[in-house]
Amino acid sequence: MKRTPLDAWIAAKTNHTDLAAYQSEKLRETVEWARTRSKFYRGRLPPITGLGDLKWLPFTTANDIRRDPFQLVCVSQDDIHRVVTLDTTGTTGSPKRLYFTREDQELTIDFFHVGMSTFTDPGDRVLILLPGQTPGSVGDLLATALERLGAIPFKYGAVDDPAAVADVIRRESINVVVGVPVHLLVLARTQPAFKLKSVLFATDHVPDPIRETVTRTWGCEAYDHYGMTEMGLGGGVECEARRGYHLREADLLFEIIDPQTELRLPDGEYGEIVFTTLTRRGMPLIRYRTGDYGRFIPGACPCGTSLKTLERVARRLKGQIPLGNGYITIGELDRMLFSVENVVNAVVVASAVTHDGLTIAVQVVGDIPAALEAIRAALTLPDGVKVEITPVDEIKLTMAKRVIADLGVIID
Repeated sequence: MKRTPLDAWIAAKTNHTDLAAYQSEKLRETVEWARTRSKFYRGRLPPITGLGDLKWLPFTTANDIRRDPFQLVCVSQDDIHRVVTLDTTGTTGSPKRLYFTREDQELTIDFFHVGMSTFTDPGDRVLILLPGQTPGSVGDLLATALERLGAIPFKYGAVDDPAAVADVIRRESINVVVGVPVHLLVLARTQPAFKLKSVLFATDHVPDPIRETVTRTWGCEAYDHYGMTEMGLGGGVECEARRGYHLREADLLFEIIDPQTELRLPDGEYGEIVFTTLTRRGMPLIRYRTGDYGRFIPGACPCGTSLKTLERVARRLKGQIPLGNGYITIGELDRMLFSVENVVNAVVVASAVTHDGLTIAVQVVGDIPAALEAIRAALTLPDGVKVEITPVDEIKLTMAKRVIADLGVIID
C-alpha cells in the first residue's frame, strides 16, 4: 500500500519542519492578516502567538458570509480573480459569495494535482463530470491540475444524458472518472458496458451501495473527496486504505467541536467539523463552522502517514429530522433505497409538520412492481411512519447536495 502523496507534499510545503509548529506560525500570520485588513475581523480577533490561543478565537458562520461577504475580504477588488456564488439551501436568505485571488486558486490546483496522483498516473484519460467551462470553476481547476500531472482531462460537465456520457467514455478511452455519487450510480446502472481504472466521488456523501455498485460494475477502485467551496473547493482525499480523508493540513487547520458547548473534542469523538484557512489571502476564514458532522479516526493510517484521518462524512448536523418515534437522515435513506439494484435515483419529501410520513419519488430500471416491492422491504423506518412511493420516468440530475425536503424547505 502506497503512502498518501499528501504526506511528502505537506512535508515539502512546511520545509520538513514540525507540522504543528508550522500550523502555529501560519495561524498567527493569518489572524494578523485578517484582523488588520478585513472589516469583518477587525475588532473581533485578538493578536495571538499560535495554536495555543486558537480556543480564544471566535467562530465564523455561513450567516456571517451571507450578510456581507465583502466585509471578510482582505485584498482590493482588483486582486479578486474568482467569485463563487452559492445559493442558500432554504427558501429565504441571501446567497453566500466567496472571493478568491489567483494565488488562492493556485493553492487549490496544487492540492488537486497531488491528491489526484493517489489514483491517477501520467497518460491516464480523465473524464470530469463537474462544472468546468467557466475559468476558475472546479472542473477547470481540476483539468489544469491533471495536465500538470501528465494526465489528459476531458471536461464534460454534470451528467445530463447518461448514454452520451457513456459514448464519450468509450470514444475517448476514458479510464478515470470524477463525478457526483448519484450521477455515477445512474451511469453504472444504465450504462454498465465499460471498464474503468478508478473513480473519484466528489461534492456529496457516498452511500455504501453507490460505492459498491460503481466498483463492481466498472471493475475499478473508488475514492472519496471531501471539500466545499469555503475550503477553496478541496479539503481532503482518501488514500489507498480508503477509510477516510487525509487533509491538506498545510493549508487548512481542522478541528472537531461540540456543537453545543463549542469546546474542542479529542480524536475519536463526533462533533461539528470546523476549519481555519492558513494560506489564503483573498478571503481567509477563521474557525469556520461547516455544519458537517464527523470525527478524526484515532491512531495511525495503514498507509503509513502521520497525517490525521477524517472519517468519511455521512451527514450534516441539521440533516437528522424527527420521523415517527425516531429520527432519520438522507444518508440512512439513501443506503436503504440504493441497496435495491433497480433504483437509479430518488427524491425524498418528509412531513415536517406531523413527522409521520415520507413521500418518495423513485426512478427505476426494469420491473417496476418488483422494484417497488423491494424498496418497501428495504426501508427500515421508525414505527408509525406512512410511506408513499411513486415511480417516475426520470429525475433530473443536478449539482445540488442530496437532502430531505418538505414543501420546498430544504432540511440539510
